[in-house]
Amino acid sequence: MALRIEDYACIGNCETMALAGNDGSIDWLGLPNFESEACFAALLGDETNGRWLIAPKHRHPKVRRQYRDATLVLETEFTTPEGTVKVIDCMDRSGEHSDVLRLVRGIRGEVPMQMELIIRFNYGSVAPWVVRLPDNRLQAVAGPNQLVIDAEVEMRGHDKTTAAEFTVAEGQEVAFSLRWGCSFSPIPKSPDVRRKIDDVAKNWHEWADRYRKQHRYSEAVIRSLVTVKALAHHASGGIAAAGTTSLPEQIGGSRNWDYRYCWLRDATFTLYALMGSGYLEEAKAWREWLIRAIAGSPEKMQILYTLSGDRRVIEFEIPWLGGYENSKPVRAGNAASEQVQLDVYGEVLDMLYQSRATRLAHSDASWPLECQLLEHLEQIWNEPDEGIWEVRGGARQFTHSKVMAWAAFDRAVRTIEEFEFEGPLNKWRNLRDQMHTEICENAFDSKMGSFVQYYGAKTLDASLLQLPLVGFLPPTDPRIVGTVAAIEKNLLHDGFVMRYDTDSPVDGLKSAEGVFLACSFWLVDNYVLQHRDKEAVELFERLLKLRNDVGLLSEEYDPVAKRQVGNFPQAFSHVALINSAHNVENEESPAVHRSKGGGAHKHTAR
Repeated sequence: MALRIEDYACIGNCETMALAGNDGSIDWLGLPNFESEACFAALLGDETNGRWLIAPKHRHPKVRRQYRDATLVLETEFTTPEGTVKVIDCMDRSGEHSDVLRLVRGIRGEVPMQMELIIRFNYGSVAPWVVRLPDNRLQAVAGPNQLVIDAEVEMRGHDKTTAAEFTVAEGQEVAFSLRWGCSFSPIPKSPDVRRKIDDVAKNWHEWADRYRKQHRYSEAVIRSLVTVKALAHHASGGIAAAGTTSLPEQIGGSRNWDYRYCWLRDATFTLYALMGSGYLEEAKAWREWLIRAIAGSPEKMQILYTLSGDRRVIEFEIPWLGGYENSKPVRAGNAASEQVQLDVYGEVLDMLYQSRATRLAHSDASWPLECQLLEHLEQIWNEPDEGIWEVRGGARQFTHSKVMAWAAFDRAVRTIEEFEFEGPLNKWRNLRDQMHTEICENAFDSKMGSFVQYYGAKTLDASLLQLPLVGFLPPTDPRIVGTVAAIEKNLLHDGFVMRYDTDSPVDGLKSAEGVFLACSFWLVDNYVLQHRDKEAVELFERLLKLRNDVGLLSEEYDPVAKRQVGNFPQAFSHVALINSAHNVENEESPAVHRSKGGGAHKHTAR
């Protein structure tokens, strides 16, 4: 029986990520990069698709786990009738090599243990050729991939599986390592597991200590920051939306997407989360990744890219994997990269404006690129698009897309006015005001007293919560107050926010999904802006309770089944948590700053 999504924890090395279950099994790992084909894919199939289990032989041990302070070193404690052991897991990297490090430590008594290693490259379909090296290590090779396995116990092979049985007594330790390298490179040396684990913990401690704010939510913020950092590529600065593909938004459904890529719309949210937490180096790296990724013809800008900035993100199905709890199809790649989504222009321009406004060290060389994007947006802003949620039910005149197109020109105007950049100020100022008027006329339903999902619709969308956050209208404008009230009435499920009604005409899949966690944090931010402080705190603390035992969040939450759903861990959820924590705690919050920066005070109720 599959573990629940929240029964997993992540380990990673800022180049790739693995998911380790509370049963001692690593069930997901792609090597060498986030987007690489998985060699452990049991998460989306079963153990025959690859996993690495180290656990007591006793079938039902008591389990308690935690991260070692503010690090990504996972410690899982198993208690059986024979005693207690701790399995310590983490990842590291050295040159071209990625390492999975596992250390079993005896705490009490003598505990019989088992190890089962099943390597299956190409998403669980290719069994490698395994040989024993002269030093008794194992080498597994298939195509370009090489894994070298070292263990301080005797390993044996049977039926394309590597196994071991051993006993750990109090005070004893048994180390294991798995090192990836190119198959055409020399066989790598084994890492010093104990020293490496200590080094990894030290490095994470030093990084987390840069967060200096002390408040009631500091622990939750630091865990989210560590998670976002783990999803950030150490060299490129790109940040993966999640560490997995095809974890379903509805158990048994078809909303199973690959999130191991970088989305432009995460730009401003992520910038605020990093800068507001004091991580200017990471914020700058993220901004520079974005500028490199979108370089080129403005009409060729995509909504998502690989961690290195590559444009080719071809979607295909993996039919030999049965899917998480039979949720099919399993997909790799993401066809949304080919969609037109107007909102990303606003996110890009807003991020670059905010980085200037907050004096993040930057090069003005991006301004000509921004001008080209705006010239292209002038031609297409009034066309329909697929919208923020990448629906597959056809293009619409989505309200959020139009507002973010407005935000692009608003930030361009402010850049010229505030930083004395050269540009067609009057033309863009007039276009901005024209767009504002058109949106208010076509996207607001006076009978509903609310903005709607798209022009002429009678349906709502949680993305409307962004209108006051980007400064389109003041948060106390009656139209914004009415929109928040309508979302509270129609899109709340068990007190949390759904993205939209899945019976809406825009939804091509027509299947249910959980409540979207980032949207629920946006409602917290709106409460802050409307000075509904008690409601903001209450909702924020309810959201914190949805985290798993080690503080992680997926994309969504199923309020009926009371479990997390969607890809995991989800950067967007953790970025939203960070920003909402700062909003709830600080008078001059990120939400207040961004709404003022967007010119909210220049548009009064009409």
